[in-house]
Amino acid sequence: QVQLVESGGGLVQAGGSLRLSCAASGRTFGRYAMGWFRQAPGKEREFVATISWSGGTAYYADSVKGRFTISRDNAKNMVYLQMNSLKPEDTAVYFCAADLSHPLRVAVRSSEYDHWGQGTQVTVSS
Repeated sequence: QVQLVESGGGLVQAGGSLRLSCAASGRTFGRYAMGWFRQAPGKEREFVATISWSGGTAYYADSVKGRFTISRDNAKNMVYLQMNSLKPEDTAVYFCAADLSHPLRVAVRSSEYDHWGQGTQVTVSS
C-alpha cells in the first residue's frame, strides 16, 4: 500500500507558475511509476504527466507539453509537477497517482493507476 498526499495548489494569475508536490509513504518508493492527473468541474479526469520509476522516462499530455515538467526524488519519496505559463484552462483539481501493479509500465490512463491522493486545487485567473 502507498499513501499519497498532494500539496502546492493555489490561486495564480494566468502566465504564472506553481509547483505541486506529492509525498508518498508506505511501500518502497522508486519501484513504480507515478502520474499526475487533473479533473475540472463537469469534466472527466484527464492525464497530465507520468514518470517512470527511475525518472528516465516521462510523458506529457499535449495540452501541457513544454509548460509542465514532472520529476521525482526517490530519496525523499517525492514527486513534483512544475507548472509554468499557466492558463485558465489549467484550472482543476490535480491528483497524484501511483501504479504499483506493473513496475515497468509508464501508463497514461487513469484506470492503470491503483493508488490516488486526495487532490489539490489549482485555480488560474485570467
